[in-house]
Amino acid sequence: MARTAVPISNLVGNGSLADPAGTTLDATNDHVISLSSVHAEELVIRVTNTHTSAHTVTLKAGGTNPPAWRGGQGDITASVAANTGVTWIGPVSSSRFQQAGSNLYVDIESGHTGTITAFKVPRGV
Repeated sequence: MARTAVPISNLVGNGSLADPAGTTLDATNDHVISLSSVHAEELVIRVTNTHTSAHTVTLKAGGTNPPAWRGGQGDITASVAANTGVTWIGPVSSSRFQQAGSNLYVDIESGHTGTITAFKVPRGV
């Protein structure tokens, strides 16, 4: 099955952004974030956990060179605390995590419930 897409919310330089609801976690299909309009280095990912147990989230290293010439350094795995846990990942290196087709892949542990939100950090503000 296709991965569930996560839209990007743009943070506003010298301004504000109402907290976006995020995308419901899909532990069956996992997630994809398109880098067609953003560099991985400008992106931070927020993952929440509403489950009663802690869970891990994995940002998958790129599998080919190019684009991920540093993909051999491996995945990033982050723990999200139980119940109301929130974890932030990034900014990250495109040379390590960008998949073919300009995507980032985020894998969700089975049983993990909550949301995932991607934020673009503006440059030069």
